[in-house]
Order: sequence, then structure tokens, then C-alpha cells
Amino acid sequence: MTDAVPPGPLTDWLRREVPRVAVGRGPVVVAQVSGGHSNLTYEVTDAAGDRFALRRPPTGMVLATAHDMGREWRFISALAPTAVPVPPPVAFCADPDVIGAEFYLTEFVDGDVLGDEESGHRPAPAARRTVGLHTVDVLADLHAVDPNTVGLADLRRPGRYLERQLRRWHRQVHESAVPDLSAVDAAHARLVERAADLPPSEPCIAHGDFRPGNLAFGPDGHVRAVFDWELAAIGDPLADLGWLLASWGRPGDDVPPTIPGPSLVEGYPERADLVARYAARSGRDLTALQEELGVYVAFARWRSACIGAGVYSRYAGGVMGGQAEADGGAARLASLQRQAEAALAALGG
Repeated sequence: MTDAVPPGPLTDWLRREVPRVAVGRGPVVVAQVSGGHSNLTYEVTDAAGDRFALRRPPTGMVLATAHDMGREWRFISALAPTAVPVPPPVAFCADPDVIGAEFYLTEFVDGDVLGDEESGHRPAPAARRTVGLHTVDVLADLHAVDPNTVGLADLRRPGRYLERQLRRWHRQVHESAVPDLSAVDAAHARLVERAADLPPSEPCIAHGDFRPGNLAFGPDGHVRAVFDWELAAIGDPLADLGWLLASWGRPGDDVPPTIPGPSLVEGYPERADLVARYAARSGRDLTALQEELGVYVAFARWRSACIGAGVYSRYAGGVMGGQAEADGGAARLASLQRQAEAALAALGG
């Protein structure tokens, strides 16, 4: 589907503004990249055969403060010179008249995106442990970047990140089309209580959705690029780690992961291995990490339910850019309820 990225107007803009993209007589070739339930990603191929990735918001029902292309662009541009692997930035377009929304362009990074359980079979068995450990290494490297040094200091907000996130997502979930929010509300109340007792954290660059489905891996299991920066903020490193752990399902788990991923296949490291690796890489105290992570994992499950509410609303509104399966809305609704109930149970609710 290219209606959301019309090749003709895009080509005209590229010809005017981005000389490094080879534009011939005909328009560039645009193809939607599979996957993604929020901001939309497209592969753009120019006249020389070079490939780029284009990111734009959904085509409708955009929640307030979400889907900010300029914000994504800032994080990617700031991190490009660091050790954190991001797609090399190419150009940003702030004019919504070009394709109907703001968008940005990066180089296209080849790699294996492990976005579901089936994908967990693709890496060779010998590389699967490396996939998990290098994922954590990159996360720790991200958290080690000083926001002030890379020009992101102005994005820091007053107050505690976790408390801001609880307010933000609770407000947004009540703007969704989900008919029953009782479990979400109950878990929110418990999280507010528990968050008040947590020690303060040192602000860092938090990705917000850090998991293998937003990473590109090489055959050796190493991360080549981190994608999907729409939820990035100056935030709490343990929120990122808790999100990764909540999505890191393992065979035999009683509670499903927030998002099914490759770790449901045998051969990947256990969650305890990830925590130990993060402690070693970041220099954090392992005991302290383990004491606090229960709240952050519960928060991750609750926030997953809130995000799922927004996705459910877009499914219901038919604005998922052609990627919504017929039963996607019902499945999303059931999943978000399970995650909210799991968060509440973990918090003793």
C-alpha cells in the first residue's frame, strides 16, 4: 500500500531537498515494510537501486503526544555518532503537505528482525545466546549515553519518569475505544503506590520499546540497528529493562509475554541471564536491580495494555495502513486485558 506515501509527491520532494537520493524520470519505488502496529515504515528504492527507510505516523486516530516524527528524528540523529547502532539519518520533512504527514528518511539497514516466536528459529542455535546478550549490551550502552552531551538535555522533564508515564498512559488509555478498563485502572492504582516507594533513578535515554522485534540482527547474533524510536524519552533505565524482560517469554512460562518474540524458542538466555548481563555491562548492583525490577516488569505489562488500547482503537477505526488482520482488534483486546490482569496480580492486587 502506497496511499500513505504517494511516490510522486515524495519523489518531487526528494529531487528538491535530498540530492543524495538518485531520482530518475519515474517516481521512486515505495513498499510498506511488514510489521508495525503504530508508526508506519516503508522501503524506498531510488533510481540507482539504493534503499532507504521512511517513517510516517498512522493514517488516522493519532493520540495526543504520540507519533511525533520530529522527536524520533532527534533521537536517531543524536545517537548516530555514538556506540548505539541506529539507522544512519538522511533527511527530515516537517511539511505535512508533501505526503500528508511529517516523515523522515534513513539509510536502510539489512538485518534479521526477530519480531515473533517463529522468527526465533531463524538464528543458528549457536547464535541465539548471543542475540539475547548483545541485546542487553546495546541497551546498557544506550543508557550510558549522556543526554546532555548529545544535545537532548531540553527533553528532560521535571518529576520522576515512572510517575509521568503512569499519568500519561492512564490519560491516553481513557481516550481509547476499549469498553472495559477496570483491570487497567486497578493496576494503575497499585503502580502509583509502589512507584512512590522506589528510589530515584539517574535520567538516561530510554528507548521505550526495546526488544528484538525493534532490532536488526546479523548472522552472528549481534545487533546492527535499533529501530522505532517513537516512545523514546529522557527516562528511567529500569523501565527499559523491565519492558525487555516482560517481552522476553520463555518456554513453559505461566504468563504470556507482552509481545511474543524469539525467546519463546529454546536456546535463548533466561531472564536472569539478561539481568546479570545488564548489571555487569552497566556497573549496576545486581541485588538492587532484582529488588526493584518486579515493579518495573509489572509496569511494563500495564503499559503494554495501554499501548494495546491505542492499537485496538486504530484496528476498530480501520486506519492500520492495510496491515490489520480481520480478527486483529478482538485479539488485541483480549491480549491487553490479560496483561493488565497479570500486572495487577504481580503487584498483589
